[in-house]
Amino acid sequence: MTTSSKSTVLLKHHLKALKLPTILSECDKVAARCAAENVDHLTFLLQLCELELIEREQKAAQRRLKAARFPAAKLLDEFDFAARPSVNKPLVLDLVRGDYIARRENILLVGPSGTGKTHLATSLGMAACAQGKRVRFWRVTELITTLREADQERQLLRLRSQLTKIDLLILDEFGYVPTTKAGAELLFDVIATAYERSSIILTTNLPFENWTEILGNERLTGAALDRLTHRCHILETSGESYRLQDAKRRRKQESKM
Repeated sequence: MTTSSKSTVLLKHHLKALKLPTILSECDKVAARCAAENVDHLTFLLQLCELELIEREQKAAQRRLKAARFPAAKLLDEFDFAARPSVNKPLVLDLVRGDYIARRENILLVGPSGTGKTHLATSLGMAACAQGKRVRFWRVTELITTLREADQERQLLRLRSQLTKIDLLILDEFGYVPTTKAGAELLFDVIATAYERSSIILTTNLPFENWTEILGNERLTGAALDRLTHRCHILETSGESYRLQDAKRRRKQESKM
């Protein structure tokens, strides 16, 4: 074995040991290109390190997206602002930058069912994942069920600890199903714990004055609203449901056949 081939074998061994898979897979290709372009050794090393860093960032972002458990991918570019003139587009474009998370601010999306609240919440959450933030998406009913099960199994402290590590908590579909007293108290505990420690995005079809119908207690409702609306951005969606519009279009098409 020549000295050159020994060096290559050792290099690949070391790159594996150092867990630098992208440099390992790309070094020969980049070396050939740099040699052809007469690039110095430091620029060669820089190019390899940049490739490794980009790959790591992409994989980390993918892991954060998976951990967030979004029901479906929704990009902001896909949101039809023209169909929802009530939505403050400049505010949304500012929020997608993610500065509100550093300031521990909340976002409340209020409007009828099917008007794009979950789309906007998911888009903002996915953007936060790309920015390195830890995000978790929950439908409110599922979160309450999980909290109650954890309480019954004496795992509530563990779940609460996991939630405190989240930078952005998305609570979707608040107001669709009334909760029990125990469920309301557990949900309030999550909101109170997140207060000024992390950000919450909450979507709801209910105006604030009707929240007592869900939480069942004026004192608890007032305390929850006080924490959620302190340093908060409110986005209102209005108009006809996208799903209803699609159903009408399908019926119209079918009637023409």
